[in-house]
Amino acid sequence: MKFIKHIQILVVAVLLVTVSCKAQTKTTSKKAQVQEHPSLILTKAGVEKIKAELGKVPLFDETLAKVKAEVDAEIANGIEVPVPKDYSGGYTHERHKRNFLILQKAGVLYQILDDEKYALYVKDMLFAYENLYPTLPVHPQTRSYARGKLFWQCLNDSNWLVYVSQAYDCVYDYLTEKERKQLEKNLFKPYADFISKGNPQFFNRVHNHSTWGNVAVGMIALVMDDAALLSTALNGLKKDGIDPNAKDNDGGYIKKAGQKVGFLANVNEPFSPDGYYTEGPYYQRYAMYPFLVFAEALQNVKPEMKIFEYKNGVLLKSINTLLNLTDADGKFFPLNDGQKGMSYFSRELVTAVNVGYYFGGNQPELLSIAKEQGEVLLDQTGLAVAIGIRDGLAKTFNKKSVEYTDGANGTEGGVGIIRANGSKNELALVYKYAAQGLSHGHYDKLSFSYYEGGNEVLQDYGLARFVNIQQKGGGNYLKENTTWAKQTVAHNTIVQNETSHFGGKFDVGSLNHSNKYLFDVENPNLQVVSAKENNAYPGTKLHRTFALIKDESFENPFLLDIVKVNGTNENQYDLPYYFMGQVMSTNFKYDVPKVLTTLGEKNGYQHLWNEGVGISDGKNSKLSWFNNERFYTLTAAVAKDDELIFVRIGANDPEFNLRREAGFIIRKKNAKDAVYVSVIESHGNYNPVSEIATNAFSSIKNIEVVYNNDNYIGIVIRSETGGEKLFLMSLNDTSKEKAHKLEINNKEYQWVGPYSYRIIN
Repeated sequence: MKFIKHIQILVVAVLLVTVSCKAQTKTTSKKAQVQEHPSLILTKAGVEKIKAELGKVPLFDETLAKVKAEVDAEIANGIEVPVPKDYSGGYTHERHKRNFLILQKAGVLYQILDDEKYALYVKDMLFAYENLYPTLPVHPQTRSYARGKLFWQCLNDSNWLVYVSQAYDCVYDYLTEKERKQLEKNLFKPYADFISKGNPQFFNRVHNHSTWGNVAVGMIALVMDDAALLSTALNGLKKDGIDPNAKDNDGGYIKKAGQKVGFLANVNEPFSPDGYYTEGPYYQRYAMYPFLVFAEALQNVKPEMKIFEYKNGVLLKSINTLLNLTDADGKFFPLNDGQKGMSYFSRELVTAVNVGYYFGGNQPELLSIAKEQGEVLLDQTGLAVAIGIRDGLAKTFNKKSVEYTDGANGTEGGVGIIRANGSKNELALVYKYAAQGLSHGHYDKLSFSYYEGGNEVLQDYGLARFVNIQQKGGGNYLKENTTWAKQTVAHNTIVQNETSHFGGKFDVGSLNHSNKYLFDVENPNLQVVSAKENNAYPGTKLHRTFALIKDESFENPFLLDIVKVNGTNENQYDLPYYFMGQVMSTNFKYDVPKVLTTLGEKNGYQHLWNEGVGISDGKNSKLSWFNNERFYTLTAAVAKDDELIFVRIGANDPEFNLRREAGFIIRKKNAKDAVYVSVIESHGNYNPVSEIATNAFSSIKNIEVVYNNDNYIGIVIRSETGGEKLFLMSLNDTSKEKAHKLEINNKEYQWVGPYSYRIIN
């Protein structure tokens, strides 16, 4: 019996051990599944699919070869992690930036090629940083409101961690547990804490800076499987001790009282439901990388979050929005702070297009952009794009006339883009009636820019900065960004009494936005956008309307610009047009000063040279100019004694930080109410080889305001061939069903809807 008892006890013990082992195995297996690596941008399954397709997908193979050559060259040069000392563009800054870009690529190569040299390179580089980082104080350059350690600002420190997290994920299993613990204890956890807890004024904010910070912490949290750190990334620090009235040196508030923060708040607030990012396309481009790589990582690691469905799929929607905010050459319209020349050929947009295609339903139009870009990501999204291109699935991405609302709920004005085909190139109007745009916003309500093909006809200045060029302020924003680029007079919009909108005060501008009045592009031959601004100047109301009209009497569609100003007091009103090119002719006389003086003393006027002034005779003023082998004419209906002023940017600029470009200002003095009506034509061309100019003169004889009151405006456009056209518009009723009737010069005109364009002779 004792023997049987012992056997029973032994069997029970074995069963208990077996059950315990199975439970432990199950727990371990579950934990291992959570901790599987790589899992952020690359996945185990994705890597296997990539390996199976190597040599079969040309664009992917070409990108892989290019990246391999780049990384091999860096490995041959050895590892360098210098003690930080420089601003953007300086050696230490650019070296650390280069390091994080190469680390990410080396990690990917290790996964795809199974070559240990890439993993070893990543490991050695990581331990070089693990050795350096604990010794670093904050960066010696003191300009930033949130100084980093590797870089002069926490923003760039965050860039580093976003990319390096991906490298760490790729070599995670190559490293021993001891090595991982050492890196996480001495480098990654302190790094994430410094970005977040150490700099709440940077981290707990709604701004592209904070997006990078949130994502940096979130990415490393996913690799380390740190739930608390991930929560901080998604929702911000619970307590930050920040004064809600404090401002950063970017000119923007750190945080609004009661404002939600963290990654999810940075998706919620800056993006409108249309996918427009309130800071403008330049910074939307910059922020798209962290937004999308973190979203992809969350989708791979935590699919239950359904991050690409968040806020009605706004992240994926924003990709198409951003692509449509470009000119014919793919360059982003420089709304707010924006460096000209930035385009969808940037690495951020390669990521956006690849992620958008893979997670957004395989839109074939995105493949045509990827084909132009000529490279893909070395992950499953890039593979899918390259396969689509290989299989001939690409369709043209047709940019369209479209309005994008601004504000988290789409209720804070917007941006209207109107496009029309010309005889040679597309003509595009970009009309801005949006919100302030956070700290990167400009004081430019109801401003516009105008393009033909990839060329600016009437420009938005953009920002005053030479990004990453050390000679110009360390590559940072120059003081002229505040004294010129942000000021209202730097834009093609109304300036009252030489003072910027909202007095140039950020806190006032942030409380206000313009309002759309009308956006109608149903008829491709007559597209109209109109908006109102009632808060830029106390007591003054602004209403501006553009109509892009395709008329067979003209070589190209022409742009009709109507500005109505209603004030409670007499003011001086200036309307600048910043044209690109060489003046050809005018139909008015003007005096050129022998000694240049500035147009004013402040609010941007101190940066304008007064190059000549004419006085209107009360008829039309004409200015023609030439640029990129095309002719342009601005014809304006002007009142008697209006001043017609030629200006050039660059006064009070001893370091030559500003571009020396021209402008033309129509000035009305001592006016309570005012109306500006102009037509901008593109016409003719010049062939420098044959030396022949064709259609070099305007087709417009004159324009006349034939009706104007608080409710309606009527404008006659007379061509040189004798034709007369009448544009009529209701200023307070946009109903498409409303019937209107006006008597003009003893003749009755009737129409239905907010506007009408018709032949009258």
